[in-house]
Amino acid sequence: MRPIPLGPNQPATFYRGSGRLAAFRGLDLEPRPEDWLASTTARFGLAPSGLSTLPDGTMLADAVAADPLAWLGAEHVERFGPNPGLLVKLLDAGQRLPVHVHPDRTFAASHLASGYGKTEAWIVLDAAPDAAVHLGFTRDVAADELARWVSTQDVTALLGTTNRVPIQAGDAILCPAGLPHAIGENVLLVELQEPTDFSVLLEWEGFPLGPRNASVGLSLDEALTCVDRRGVSPARLASLRGAGPSLLPAEAADFFVADRIGPGRLAAGFAVLVVTSGSGELAGEWGTLAIARGATVVVPFAAGACALSGDLAGIVCRPGTRAPQR
Repeated sequence: MRPIPLGPNQPATFYRGSGRLAAFRGLDLEPRPEDWLASTTARFGLAPSGLSTLPDGTMLADAVAADPLAWLGAEHVERFGPNPGLLVKLLDAGQRLPVHVHPDRTFAASHLASGYGKTEAWIVLDAAPDAAVHLGFTRDVAADELARWVSTQDVTALLGTTNRVPIQAGDAILCPAGLPHAIGENVLLVELQEPTDFSVLLEWEGFPLGPRNASVGLSLDEALTCVDRRGVSPARLASLRGAGPSLLPAEAADFFVADRIGPGRLAAGFAVLVVTSGSGELAGEWGTLAIARGATVVVPFAAGACALSGDLAGIVCRPGTRAPQR
C-alpha cells in the first residue's frame, strides 16, 4: 500500500467561507467552507455526506473495513477496532460560527450510543489581523441562566460571557469536549476531532438554523446537560495552547496528535498529512509521490516509514492513545 493524495470532500454546511480554502488548496473548489480529509465519519443524520472517496471510487470507510490491519495496524485495531479514531478537516470561516458545544465521551456513551465524543483542536493556517475564537465561559453560569439565553436566543449575553481569544497563523488550541466555543470570521485552520459529528447549538439566530438543528435528536434541556458551565480562567486558557514541535498540549494526546514536519523521516502508522508550504516528495519502499502546498494525503500503516524531501513543511495528524468508551 502507498500514501494516497486526497481530492476535495466538501459536504454542504450552513455558513459561508472566505475563499482561503480554495487559495490554500490551489484548486477550483465548490464555494463551501469545509474539506473533510480522510473521513470515515458521516455528517450527523446525513450519511453518506462527509465520507471520503478514494481516487478509485472506493469509500475510504469501506477500504478500511475491508483491510483494517493494513490501514491501521494491529496495535491500533486491538485498541480501537476498525476505526481510524480521527477526523481531520480544513475549515474556512468566512463568518463567525454560532456558539456551540460538543459532548464528551461519557455523555456520548450514555445519550448517543457512541464511544467517542468530540474533543477537537484548531491549528491556524491563516487569519485576519483581528481574528479570534471564543472558548469557554468567563465565569460559572447557572443551568437556568444558560437555558434562558438559549431559549430566548440572547446572543449578546451568551457571546459576551465567553472568553475572546485572539489568534494568528501558527497558533494551535485544544478545545475539550463540553466547552462552549465559536470560531471567528476570516480564519483558515486544520481541525482535528474525534470521529463524530455531534454538535449542540447554543446559538442559531441569524443562521439558516433553528431549534430542530440544535440538540442531536435529544430534548434541548437534555442536550444542554453536556455543556461545561464552569468559568475558564486565563491560566486554563493558556494551558490549552500548544507549544513546541508537538503543536498541541499534552492532554490532547488522549484524542489525537499533531506534529509539524519538514524534510526527514515520517514514522510508520496511519496518518493524515497536510502540506502547508513548499514542495517536495514523499518516498518509501512503495515509490515516490510529489507533493506541494495545499496537498492532503492519507498514509496507511502498511505504507511503512516514509521520507520527506524538498523545501516543504506540513502537519501530520494521527489518532490519540485513549480507546473509545465502552
